[in-house]
Amino acid sequence: MLGSVRGSVRGSVLGSIVLAAAVLMAAPALPQQVTSGGPRRGYTPAPGATDLKATIFNWFWHMGMLRGPQEIEAVATLEHQATGTLQVDGQPCKAATYRVSTNYQVPGQRIQYTCTRPPNGQQYSNIEVVSGQFAWNEDVPGAEITPGRGKATPTPEALSERLIRLWAGPQGAPKAAAAAGDKTTVSWDAGKAVVTFPIPGVAGAMATATLSAQFQAERIAVTHGDVTYEFTYGKYDDWNNPLNKIEAFYAGTLVERRNGAVMRDLTTVETETGNVYVVMPVPPSVRNRK
Repeated sequence: MLGSVRGSVRGSVLGSIVLAAAVLMAAPALPQQVTSGGPRRGYTPAPGATDLKATIFNWFWHMGMLRGPQEIEAVATLEHQATGTLQVDGQPCKAATYRVSTNYQVPGQRIQYTCTRPPNGQQYSNIEVVSGQFAWNEDVPGAEITPGRGKATPTPEALSERLIRLWAGPQGAPKAAAAAGDKTTVSWDAGKAVVTFPIPGVAGAMATATLSAQFQAERIAVTHGDVTYEFTYGKYDDWNNPLNKIEAFYAGTLVERRNGAVMRDLTTVETETGNVYVVMPVPPSVRNRK
């Protein structure tokens, strides 16, 4: 199993995730919990429908995120592995490993990577984490959850960026758009849906997602103050292991820009979209930071 952190809370957390997935479509959006509120079984958009409800339904449907005979949007977690290049201290760093573990029900994301910087091949590793309204770096996954194991370093300045990355992702964006209710709008440009919605947990951050003809996000721009983030996605496919294909789709190419500069340029290697165990407990030293 591609788990991120295992501990005594595993049973209760798994139970909570299963319960949340079961009631996902009916639950209200909470400050630290994003639920979709999307349409339930029995709803079928009219051919060519362009209203918001139809657009959100088609976005979920074409991503393979509607599960079971009731077609409930019940994707709780994601594991994503990629290769590519990211910016570290203003320099390109070629990733040897890049793994993203995401929990949408108890919002959080852990990104682990090891990369090599030119010109001397210096290796750099980091673990970037966000959970709720806390952001920190770890030297080992789950640092400080077990006393004496690893070190967690608070990075509150990275909170907004990490939440934006989570909710502007290929799966996170339709969830955030659906959860925002009447704060989400849709327009059409050259036959493509353009969906505008707020980013959960980041005051003032607004996302504009341009969907392809297949109702999959091809570009998401997020404005937050004087910073503009742009995420471009392509080559959607079921990237799960060949033995675990479930027709849940994810972007094969992912490029992230900040104010026009490329920050991450990634190519998907493998995903696990079967709601595996993913959790990001906030270390006490981070939660209690003055």
